[in-house]
Amino acid sequence: MNAIWDEIRCSRSLTPARREALIEHYGERGRKALKVVEERRVKKYCDFFVVVGYNDEYVVDEEFCTCSDFLFRGRECVHLLAVRVACATDCYERYDSWYYPSLRR
Repeated sequence: MNAIWDEIRCSRSLTPARREALIEHYGERGRKALKVVEERRVKKYCDFFVVVGYNDEYVVDEEFCTCSDFLFRGRECVHLLAVRVACATDCYERYDSWYYPSLRR
């Protein structure tokens, strides 16, 4: 799997074969992560990444995510994968500010 990540980082692109390799390896999480990146829902702030979900925003920092899937299972979630893909393909929005969560509730 590391070879696929290396290819993505070097080319900064996702070919159909690379997309399939990610989906094959990560399953539904991989499919969802690719959709998140395609929909431009990964944001990079000065302090960390934020993935905009359908109901909430999730802070991703290094190998940590604030989503319940990560907090409950303690493993790679959709949001971590999306940030990894977004970084490898340089496909995220940049904000020259610190993240301040919206108070939508």
